[in-house]
Amino acid sequence: MGYTRDRFALRMAPAGGRRAPVIHRGYYVRAQAVEHCVRAFLLSTQGCPLRQIISLGAGFDSLFFFLKSEGLLCHTVVFEVDFPDVARPKAALIRGTEELITLVGNDASAQALGATAFSGEDYRLLGVDLSELPRLEEALHRAGLDPKVPTMLLAEVVLTYMEVERSDALVQWAAGHFLHAWFILYEQIHPEDPFGSVMQNHFSRLNSHLRSLAQYPNCKAQRTRFLQRGWTECSIVNMNDFYSQVVLGEERQRIQALEPFDEFEEWHLKCSHYFILVASKGETPSPNLLFPGLEASLTHSLPCFAGTLAASACAPVSGLRRYGHRSVIIAPDVILTTGGFGDHGGRHCRLTELHALIKQKDAWQGSSVTLAEPGEAWDGRLFHSLTLLQAGWAVVFGGRRSPVRPALEVRCLRVLESASASASGTLRVELTRLLPVEDLPLPRWRHTATKVVHQGEAYMFVYGGCCSRQAVLADWCFLRLKEEEELSCQQIPVDGPVPAGRHSHSACGWAGGVLIAGGLDAAEQPLGTILFLRPAGKGFQWHSVETHPPVTPRLLWSGL
Repeated sequence: MGYTRDRFALRMAPAGGRRAPVIHRGYYVRAQAVEHCVRAFLLSTQGCPLRQIISLGAGFDSLFFFLKSEGLLCHTVVFEVDFPDVARPKAALIRGTEELITLVGNDASAQALGATAFSGEDYRLLGVDLSELPRLEEALHRAGLDPKVPTMLLAEVVLTYMEVERSDALVQWAAGHFLHAWFILYEQIHPEDPFGSVMQNHFSRLNSHLRSLAQYPNCKAQRTRFLQRGWTECSIVNMNDFYSQVVLGEERQRIQALEPFDEFEEWHLKCSHYFILVASKGETPSPNLLFPGLEASLTHSLPCFAGTLAASACAPVSGLRRYGHRSVIIAPDVILTTGGFGDHGGRHCRLTELHALIKQKDAWQGSSVTLAEPGEAWDGRLFHSLTLLQAGWAVVFGGRRSPVRPALEVRCLRVLESASASASGTLRVELTRLLPVEDLPLPRWRHTATKVVHQGEAYMFVYGGCCSRQAVLADWCFLRLKEEEELSCQQIPVDGPVPAGRHSHSACGWAGGVLIAGGLDAAEQPLGTILFLRPAGKGFQWHSVETHPPVTPRLLWSGL
């Protein structure tokens, strides 16, 4: 797909099917973070007569071959360590590939003793269990390791699979064994939230339990872990900060253009659950300049809600495990939810069932929704808007079926017999198609559509969103519902500086206008800015709203 420039990755990785774009990005940002730190070590030690890199749990990593082909490993010996059952087939692969054997030089491992599976001019491949420190130390020294030479140790999602006592011992051994060293660690954090729970269950099903998470659940704990075990400096950031602040803007634009992408929530969640850490000791240059200004979150606490009120339910409510949906108060004490992606019979899919919550006294109960016309059905769209324009009437606008398939039809939902829904437990809804809208702007999703009143008429103000060209939209339009069967696009003047595009934001009616908050910009960065479309003269005017303190940047705010 073009995410990496490392052509040797294809030599090492077995052929497989295409993965989801968010998986591609996950591997990309991991490789970028590791390469960024390794390059920094090589640059900071380029004046040394000899340098060493030890890749712990290297697997079939291709980093050595990529760096060697780029001419970056002058005066550098690389040691790769993994289980013997991993080292042997990798050695066989190298011996059987002309391009790889040319890069590593002659194999002297036939005469070597101990755990060495392959030995080239500046490359050693060792088959050793990392938890057996005496054997690891002996194997490295037999392979030519010099503890007095500046050394970088690399562990990509390796230590977390070990018993914590053994991984801690390895961290402490490395600090005590080398005079001048860096330790680069890439692992998971935040086991306590829902994403972290799913992440742990996933690895447990693979019989690869994440053993370090309970004791080192966040960046602060990981940093303390190294500082308490002999390392004098430690710098650490999560992958959200690395991708947004360290990866250059032009490179991010290149990645965004590689394939259609609309998994922003999962992408940001995934990145928030992984980190890159660089610890150092001795006279090697400090790693603190690797991530300038990105570690404030370790000491600054995030703002929290002043208070929350949980809704009480008569019974457990099913059908609400979904995202990318929309909800609206469509009738008194009735909340209607449409679309989204979620669980249906144990399978994750686009949801076609409408869902209702009906208030009874002081509690809410779930209600099934039936369509008045048996032939009608929800079309499976998500990231649409659902706007109440008239009493009992809600307009469904935009949305998508895939990142390249926008939902083009505009639909209307009307509640029938809402008063009897409480008694029957079933809400009847009429779903109709509206006539095509003339002069309608680009099809979109992740937009907002908010009711406003202008000169006594109700309008739907549609703002922002994404389109199938991977563009973030900064336009808007006013739509008016005519005779409950047609939307028309109306020209209403809007003054003031035109705001930059955004999507995945929220909007709600406020003081006769529209308040727009949060979302993502064209660079996929969460926004903390608030806009106000204020009534002014014969139309509206854009204004920027400041808050004290500033709000936390986020996407998918909620405001009704």
